[in-house]
Amino acid sequence: MSQNDLTSIIEPILDSMGYETVRVLLTGNVRKTLQVMIDLKDGSREINVDDCAVVSRALSKILDEKDPISERYTLEVSSPGIDRPLTKPEHFARFQGNEVKLETKEAVDERKRIKGKLLAIDPQHNVHVLMDEKEYITPFDNILKAKIVLTDELLEQYQTENSF
Repeated sequence: MSQNDLTSIIEPILDSMGYETVRVLLTGNVRKTLQVMIDLKDGSREINVDDCAVVSRALSKILDEKDPISERYTLEVSSPGIDRPLTKPEHFARFQGNEVKLETKEAVDERKRIKGKLLAIDPQHNVHVLMDEKEYITPFDNILKAKIVLTDELLEQYQTENSF
């Protein structure tokens, strides 16, 4: 079963529960792990252990019924964390201004790895990143992996937003 097939099973369940599917990833050769990263759709607070437990129980029930993975596997539900992956165009819009690290399928100005400030994602879904005073532009579909880089500024912003 492909990642897309798993996502098509998982995403509607999470959506109905008020969660966003950040990433679905099946890894491992001998012992497989199905990693499901979740966030709240409304972004009102951080994901906590209770959220992960509720989602894990709901997904386990459906995955046991549908049995999409023939081998034994471990289900792992987690939050995306501060240095979260960026997997959808909306993520690039939401985290504009942060430092990001991209790995592309095809080279962009002779580079496949770009690390810099996320400037924007335009209406055509081109991602704009400023690195070493040069703007790199790549289509969203050309991005193999992307994540926010953990910086002092990001930690400070996170602590300010989540202070008690």
